[in-house]
Amino acid sequence: MEARLTNPAGLLPDVGQAVNILYKSAHTAGVPGSVLELVHLRASQINGCGPCVDHGARAMRKAGETDDRLFAVAVWRETPYFTEPERAALALAEYATRLADQPDAVPDAIWDEAAKHFSEKELAAIVLWIATTNFFNRLNVTTRQQAPANY
Repeated sequence: MEARLTNPAGLLPDVGQAVNILYKSAHTAGVPGSVLELVHLRASQINGCGPCVDHGARAMRKAGETDDRLFAVAVWRETPYFTEPERAALALAEYATRLADQPDAVPDAIWDEAAKHFSEKELAAIVLWIATTNFFNRLNVTTRQQAPANY
């Protein structure tokens, strides 16, 4: 498969600056980086975004993430590798990514579980990072962006 066009984020000069601001905002709100990376990877898996899954998993491994956890993100409910806060964030990522799948897109139970583990500011950062991930997933999938073939 070949990309349909150069990545739109690279073609439009102001996008990079905007994304950097979103990244900084999400990553300086006190949420552990590993939680933000987990929600990024899970949303990207759901959306079938090859470049984001590839880059996300490689970045997590480089940051010291274990293979057990990396391989299990897609089936996090059925494994013992994730903490309760991580599980709450992963559930929130799934619901916030699949908004049209049910009438109550993000049920109170999902939100309330996340709110037990994260402050309001941290929740804002997690939601922002899920939304940013979905933004990139949609750009990449629509334009058929590819993960690099070599590293």
